[in-house]
Amino acid sequence: MDAIHQWVLTAPVDDFWRISITLVLFCLTGFFFGFYYLYRKRIIEDTPTSKIRSAAQGYVELAGNGELLEKESNVAPLTGITCTWYSYSIAERRRSGKRTRWVVIESDTSKADFRLVDETGETIIDPEGADVTPAITDVWYGNSRHPDPDKPGTVSGSLFRAAFKRYRYIEKRLHPGEPLYAIGLFKTTGGSNSVMNINADMRDLISEWKKDSDRMLAGYDQNRDGQIDIREWGKVREAALATVRRRHSELKTLPPVNVMGKTCDKRRPYLLSAVPEPSLVKRYNLYAFAGITVFFVAGVIGSWMIIIRHGS
Repeated sequence: MDAIHQWVLTAPVDDFWRISITLVLFCLTGFFFGFYYLYRKRIIEDTPTSKIRSAAQGYVELAGNGELLEKESNVAPLTGITCTWYSYSIAERRRSGKRTRWVVIESDTSKADFRLVDETGETIIDPEGADVTPAITDVWYGNSRHPDPDKPGTVSGSLFRAAFKRYRYIEKRLHPGEPLYAIGLFKTTGGSNSVMNINADMRDLISEWKKDSDRMLAGYDQNRDGQIDIREWGKVREAALATVRRRHSELKTLPPVNVMGKTCDKRRPYLLSAVPEPSLVKRYNLYAFAGITVFFVAGVIGSWMIIIRHGS
């Protein structure tokens, strides 16, 4: 301790402030992640689990099993294993002087829809924008950019193996029949009881039409002056209203379909997990504790260093 105290007092200014700023960054990062995971933990604990048949429209929590859509398939690119969702990355070892580091050269995440099924019904899961926690993550190494398809990645990585390989492969998966926990925006489309928002759908449709300005002008610029005036915008709105009403009528004749996807509210995360809810809560609690611990430890050490140095 005396040696550390002496270093704080006598260290070169650049070295002292480099360490101090690093501690401040650790402190801020620990604070952010601590309360980030604590908030997620509270969201999960405060949201009751619903059954699909009786789930309200909006932000809900569901639990069941993940399944592929009928007549659909999804195969993980690196291992060739059938799954409902995957995410993979390929990293290459690169040297710079005496240092080596892994650089990701290829990655992708599955965007294919799949199903969550419980004893009362099913809902389509749109995984785009979800924070996914898989039960299985495969990590292995090789000397070719893509792994040998005859040797799927079921071997866990180790520092010894990594030391002699050029590429690192990581693949995360959710599997059919696997337990699935989900919390996100639940809505039902189609069916006679469908709730439609005409104004919102009109805005979306007109925004879509605006992307093709040439087509808009060809269809609604009646005086051919190269722009849509107020009277012509009225015609655009009339056409959009008629189109939206027709689409709504068609939707009401279709069987109802449940869909879960991401929310527009950043305060309400969209989570998919093969880890059961109690285990996920424990994991987030551990992450929050670690973050807050880093916040306090880095903050105390950094403050002590600055006080000792300034006081001297």
